[in-house]
Amino acid sequence: MKLSKSFYTRPDVVQVAQELIGKYLYTNIGGILTGGMIVETEAYAGENDRACHAHLSRRTRRTEIMYHEGGVAYVYLVYGIYHLFNIITNVQDKADAVLVRAIAPEEGLQEMLLRRNMPAVKPNLTAGPGVLSIALGINKKLYGADLTGDTIWLEDKGTSIAPEHIAAGPRIGIDYAGEDARLPWRFWLKGNKWVSKKR
Repeated sequence: MKLSKSFYTRPDVVQVAQELIGKYLYTNIGGILTGGMIVETEAYAGENDRACHAHLSRRTRRTEIMYHEGGVAYVYLVYGIYHLFNIITNVQDKADAVLVRAIAPEEGLQEMLLRRNMPAVKPNLTAGPGVLSIALGINKKLYGADLTGDTIWLEDKGTSIAPEHIAAGPRIGIDYAGEDARLPWRFWLKGNKWVSKKR
């Protein structure tokens, strides 16, 4: 069942990030379906979170989509190479977001391998937010995309994951955020080989 708008517009972005573990992310690019189960996420809490692009109510051309009502995609480029896929949550003007960091790939494996230029399926196929986007064909063309549409969307397939199987810890690569960098707002499925490795 495709996740509805009401899933994304809830007020607690940390709860949403945790509940996304076990949900499924799909893209349909050029008629080719790819996707898999989300196994790692990070929450970013709007203007009061120093790690968030919208900290102190920053509004730029890049971050403007963050101020929309939840249920749209925020895609941005890092290092001039990788597109990162984020889910905007909460109501309009709150600018909360969840970064999807890793999936366990299931659908369209051959297409993912082609996109990643890999000969065989290995954990680094989709373990990390940058490679995940390459595998799923996510780029800036999906900036602002409706996550209840038919190009990129999320599903609840009834996978039940007990809270004790979900780990929580500090987010990755945000040392500049001071004490906010230590918030346990990264979630991952314990023992899952598709979770990204911290460098």
